[in-house]
Amino acid sequence: MKNLLVLIAMMGCFACIQPVSAQPNQPTDSTELMTGDTLAADSAMALIDADLSGMDVAEGGGLHKLLKSKFIEGSAGFMSLVALALVIGLAFCIERILYLTLSEINAKKLMQDIDARLEQDDVEGAKDLCRNTRGPVASICYQGLLHIKDPLEQIDRQLTNYGTVQISNMEKGCSWIRLFIALAPSLGFLGTVIGMVMAFDQIQTAGDISPTIVASGMKVALITTIFGIIVALILQLFYNFILSKIEHLTSQMEESAITLIDSITKLKAKD
Repeated sequence: MKNLLVLIAMMGCFACIQPVSAQPNQPTDSTELMTGDTLAADSAMALIDADLSGMDVAEGGGLHKLLKSKFIEGSAGFMSLVALALVIGLAFCIERILYLTLSEINAKKLMQDIDARLEQDDVEGAKDLCRNTRGPVASICYQGLLHIKDPLEQIDRQLTNYGTVQISNMEKGCSWIRLFIALAPSLGFLGTVIGMVMAFDQIQTAGDISPTIVASGMKVALITTIFGIIVALILQLFYNFILSKIEHLTSQMEESAITLIDSITKLKAKD
């Protein structure tokens, strides 16, 4: 871009000098012509230097300065609400991700250890293993072992009911994430509507439909909508990641419950 501007300036300078050399017989003062050409060339180069220096400042400003300027342009009141929705929504997302990540275990190895203890009639050892293991898989297995003396239908019902409780615990806080996903673009649209109303008020006050007034009002209005949609997209990505983790843990719980029922069935068959 810089090379293109310099090339255009040089072409302009040559264009200013060429008419003088093309008419050598014209009765004009050559000193004045040369002086005017020099001043024109100097002015053009000064303008290019100013533009390039402005470009350097803009390029060196960084993304955070650009976001700051757009934040101010988009009405700090509504932009602050959108930013607050982003911060609170991300806080809920991070909390859920940490909780679900810490809840993940090697479920197959846990079920193998439980089955090995049940084959040795060590029910208490299997309970201790579940108590010392974190996560919903170990918790649901512990509930099944607590009712090991009940009929298989009763054990299966207990596992199903307790599994529902564990799923609700994993989904805790997700309703707030969905709220902020819907709230962020809504605040952006609200800022857009209010910005348009302010633009029409300025037109009414000025008494004339000036393109400058209309463009400035619409720019401020649309910036809030852009930021609201961006915030909603960010939170939606985190929310889908959380849902994938919940689905993974739910499938682990279902497989572990089936495996536990099989182990208890073999234990009761020996008795």
